[in-house]
Amino acid sequence: MAGFDYKQAEEIRDAFARHEIQYLFIGKSGAILLGFPDTTQDADLFLAKEPANCERTVNALAALGFELTGQQAQEIQRGKDFIQLKNGPFDLDLIFAPDGIERFADAWERRVEVRGFPVCNIDDIVASKRATNRLKDRESLPRLLSFREWLKQRG
Repeated sequence: MAGFDYKQAEEIRDAFARHEIQYLFIGKSGAILLGFPDTTQDADLFLAKEPANCERTVNALAALGFELTGQQAQEIQRGKDFIQLKNGPFDLDLIFAPDGIERFADAWERRVEVRGFPVCNIDDIVASKRATNRLKDRESLPRLLSFREWLKQRG
């Protein structure tokens, strides 16, 4: 499967807007939308864990072409912390409780809008990558920190 690209981000943005889903791009896909010069294999979305938001997410994913199993739909509806989807037009990670970020509402207040994309603030992306502490995150963290400094200097 091809890596994350702008067209996928547009498809997510448009379908989620039609279904009134509250979400943020997070992780490397969020950083890429902020201008981070890197690649990733999937889109990472941080979703508000309210029941209605979770239910609408199931419908939006179906509209995008994801063939959810009954178990996947139930996990989304109950806001399971992390759900990896590989049964659609692209790979997608749904995150209801990202490491390093306490509350969706706080991240929402700090978000950045990039061409209609709701994106986690770079500080939240960095905090999440640090807290996750996976090898691949530790390896990319120095580049992400340099990018954050560049973004802040650019103003």
